[in-house]
Amino acid sequence: MDTVDLLLHPVRLRIVHAMSGGRTQTTSELCARLPDVPKTTVYRHVGLLAEAGVLEVADEQRVHGAVERHYRLRRERTVIDADAAASMSVDDHRQGFAAAMAALLAEFNTYLDRDGADPSADIVGYRQGTYWLTREELTELIDALREVLLSKAGNAPAPGRSPHLISTVFFPSERSGH
Repeated sequence: MDTVDLLLHPVRLRIVHAMSGGRTQTTSELCARLPDVPKTTVYRHVGLLAEAGVLEVADEQRVHGAVERHYRLRRERTVIDADAAASMSVDDHRQGFAAAMAALLAEFNTYLDRDGADPSADIVGYRQGTYWLTREELTELIDALREVLLSKAGNAPAPGRSPHLISTVFFPSERSGH
């Protein structure tokens, strides 16, 4: 299975999100984080991600006669690079976007279903805006955002820190030149 097919699946995308930030987790812990996904489905997709090298075994322990594996995300294996994106068909992009939005919606619903969810106190935001930009201005904006996001990407779990899912989407809302 190639990287695009592997990553552009809503459940696998959610597993990647759940594993990001330097966390190590067992499949059982992932099942608890994704309560709306059947356990057999989580186990199957963790197996696929491990087989593809996206997840690696960080530790193994014997628990009640069975081997419990703690997995870690190999972040470099979760990237769909520019060449892979350029080789995707329009339908591949449609499928990928739908998978990303389905994963995002499921993550948001899981957040809202938690006891004590408080979007206002948690500074939850979902805004959209239209910006008139040349290709050069768009590239400049993306580079600036990338720099800001990369400055925080190395943050490890620590007291007072909680993981936040940040999604960016860029596409022209009408044909250029209008």
